[in-house]
Amino acid sequence: MLKKLSPLLFLLLFSSAGFAQKKPLNHNVYDSWEAIGAKQLSNNGLWSAYTILKQEGDGNLYLQNLVTNTRINIARGTNLQFSSDSKHAALVVKPLFKDTRESRIKKKKPDDMTKDSLFIIDLANSGITKVARIKSYKMSEKGTSLLAYLLEKSPDTTKKTRPGLTPATPKKDDAEAFAFDEPESKTKQEGTDLILKNLTTGIERTFKYVSDYSFNKNGKQMVFACTGSKKDKTAPEGVFLLNTEKGTVKTLVNGKGNFKNFQFNEEGEYLVFLGERSPEKKEIKDFNIYYNSTSLDTAQILVDNEMKGMPAKWAVSGDTRLSFSKDGNKLFFGIAPVKQPKDTTLVDFEHAKLDVWGYKDDYLQPMQLKRLETELKRSYLTAMEIFNSDPKIVPLTDLKLPEATPVAEGNANFVLASTDYGNRIQSQWTGSSIKDYYLVDTKTGARKKIIEGLSGFAVASPAGKYIVYFDKTNSNWYTYNVQNASIVHLNKGLAVKFVEEDNDVPDEPGPYGAAAWIEDDKAILIYDRYDIWEFSPDGKAEPQNITNGFGRQNKITFRYQKTDPESKFLEKKAHIWLSAFNNTTKENGFYKKNIGDRKNPELVVMEKMKYSDLSKAKDAERYIFDKGSYVNSPDVYVSSDMKTQVKLSNTNPQQQNYNWGTAELVKWTTPKGFNAEGILYKPEDFDPAKRYPMIVYFYEKLSDGLYTYNAPAPTPSRLNIPYFVSNGYLVFAPDISYEKGYPGKSAEEFINSGVESLKKNTWVDGSKIGIQGQSWGGYQVAHLITRTNMYAAAWAGAPVVNMTSAYGGMRWESGMNRQFQYEKTQSRIGATLWEKPELYIENSPLFKLPNVTTPVVIMANDADGAVPWYQGIEMFTGLRRLGKPVWMLNYNNEAHNLMQRQNRKDIQIREQQFFDYYLKGAKAPVWMVNGIPATEKGKTWGFELTDEKP
Repeated sequence: MLKKLSPLLFLLLFSSAGFAQKKPLNHNVYDSWEAIGAKQLSNNGLWSAYTILKQEGDGNLYLQNLVTNTRINIARGTNLQFSSDSKHAALVVKPLFKDTRESRIKKKKPDDMTKDSLFIIDLANSGITKVARIKSYKMSEKGTSLLAYLLEKSPDTTKKTRPGLTPATPKKDDAEAFAFDEPESKTKQEGTDLILKNLTTGIERTFKYVSDYSFNKNGKQMVFACTGSKKDKTAPEGVFLLNTEKGTVKTLVNGKGNFKNFQFNEEGEYLVFLGERSPEKKEIKDFNIYYNSTSLDTAQILVDNEMKGMPAKWAVSGDTRLSFSKDGNKLFFGIAPVKQPKDTTLVDFEHAKLDVWGYKDDYLQPMQLKRLETELKRSYLTAMEIFNSDPKIVPLTDLKLPEATPVAEGNANFVLASTDYGNRIQSQWTGSSIKDYYLVDTKTGARKKIIEGLSGFAVASPAGKYIVYFDKTNSNWYTYNVQNASIVHLNKGLAVKFVEEDNDVPDEPGPYGAAAWIEDDKAILIYDRYDIWEFSPDGKAEPQNITNGFGRQNKITFRYQKTDPESKFLEKKAHIWLSAFNNTTKENGFYKKNIGDRKNPELVVMEKMKYSDLSKAKDAERYIFDKGSYVNSPDVYVSSDMKTQVKLSNTNPQQQNYNWGTAELVKWTTPKGFNAEGILYKPEDFDPAKRYPMIVYFYEKLSDGLYTYNAPAPTPSRLNIPYFVSNGYLVFAPDISYEKGYPGKSAEEFINSGVESLKKNTWVDGSKIGIQGQSWGGYQVAHLITRTNMYAAAWAGAPVVNMTSAYGGMRWESGMNRQFQYEKTQSRIGATLWEKPELYIENSPLFKLPNVTTPVVIMANDADGAVPWYQGIEMFTGLRRLGKPVWMLNYNNEAHNLMQRQNRKDIQIREQQFFDYYLKGAKAPVWMVNGIPATEKGKTWGFELTDEKP
């Protein structure tokens, strides 16, 4: 006889049924999963804009009026800008993903592919003007709302001039003369139509054959370069300046040339640009710097290669950036040694091709080759006083003093220069540079050395009164007084450390950094691990902890949120936002603080969420940000006080249909008595009565990411945590602290003990535990399986297994030798190979491969620029000879971390099949049983499941 179910029991059963209906994630969900892109507010704070992107496919841009809630959705929108008066917006609309994909399949030429469009939005009525096929657009930063956009070349190159239309002869003061309709040349360098639109009045003007253009800051001037046309001899050619208020056009340069890098001064009265008018076939072009002002009818050559002060066999660099000082009195630019043209008389096949490695070289040949393009384009900072009655240039840097930065926005009469010349060879084993710092006079070029042999860094204060620097060798902060050359040790006598307290590499610890300067260089704010300190740069006032020690007392890390990107200083009593991270609970949030008082920071919000930085409206007290957690997909919010938050987006609503997961902080004590912690991820439908397989994923320390959202995605080779959790696995991510000289034993200490701690729970199947790691994590996987048989399956991505051979190898992506990594940084040996050979062997899994009983997959890619792929080969061939179950994946021409999406998708499937076989008892795929013969490469991928055993 059936009994009637009670209402409570019915609800429980219904809830369980609801859980059961949730499906596990599969490999088809990745492409449509969403992420937040760029987000911003209009200057008046009334409009928000943000993009929601998909992993693969078409994203969307959303505009929303925050008062009326008017909402505008733009499919495939990106690169939005609001007008300075907040009345208009412009954005780029990308082509459909499927159209771009189809064009790539058909191998269409770039000119024949679908191009970007421009949408111009009137925010008052949500009206949209659409413009097809644009290259770029720019808005005036201030003043009248002006928009200029450059069109792509027309796809119809056979277009004829309309019958009866006779082009007018261009006049330098008649912009409309450039608007005649002429066919475009097939020459790739030929310019296209530039349209200038007044967003308030709607009036447009068109300029033909434009290659480059720029507004001054207030939008009253627009400069543009015209290339002319081979088919139209009357087409404009040169550089022109439009007065956007009067509508007049001034011809700055008339005739053929290559003109670029337009730069106005702050007030928009002066203009400089690069230009060359060399013969077209000349390999090395002769660039000059042109100058124009409101009082000049045409542009004049300001700097050429014969200029007074130009070093012999040096010239203006065609790759330089031009910049005015803030006051407009100085121009900064770059010069470089004159390049030698290629010798066209040499016969290529009759000459050797080789690299010569010399022991006196500053840098190893691979690094030189890696930096080749950068070095060929390197320019050396030079200054010129524009209004000097005796015009000359003043080189501020050279081959032996290559780096320099203008001070006080260029207004200072010196620059801060630095060099590691003479100290470069040792970077091979230190991984960092030792530098000397100089003050270089912008009028005379005279140099004054102020810091010698600094391992650290130095920067100028905003007003240029001090040079603040950090010395890594003694963990101290200093200031150098520019006026009297005195040096002040800022943190002298303070017990608190201003460097990484938990540093566990053999190198000296790095600093936590500086936050900001106060009122005309009167004070500097510097971080310790938790709090923010105020230091007087002249040393006359005692250091003050402006967060009152509240951070250290509560283990909360405070960091200044700069919400005005244009500000140089903080006011003495300014109210500032501080981001806050609770190191104990891993919660995130924000506090407010008045710099002028010594009270505790004021709590505004603290949550079990991960916040982005705050972005503020320029002219309103409104902020836009995003937040999320492992459970909650990040969404966009706005707020005026961070207490009341308005949610704007709703990303990934489909997540609720899938068995997701939870993240919790777990703690344990290691065999040596260290307090340890990590993250344990469980399926959403976790049942403590069941026994679950577990995958252990690790790198160094991951627990601070407890509330970080992990989207299901084909990863570069890390563990796809959401996928495995959704499919019935536990995932454990333990933190690891390291002992110098014993990175392998340290991994055992923390990882194995954390696993043993979790195995005490009945819901962990201790016989079905796998481990996965990439790069440094891959090394630790390789080490662990030589020391224990507790793991049923292992996956090692880009592992180092032989430290003796890896020590002298190369990091090909940077051209650096790997010695520094073992002596100073991540590999943590702390000695050379010949000083401590026993440690290199002790920490090399290769020498313990006979101990391995765990089946393992290795990923080692032949274009890996960080870990030489022969490390994976050494591991594979060793285990293969020993008869151990081992597979190696080499993704052809792939990097250390997989870059191509199709390869990322491939490795997700293989990783799932591998762990499912060993940890869940699933069938094995063909690739694990029979491999994939070279004869079948590109024809089959071996994903099919079989009853055969590997």
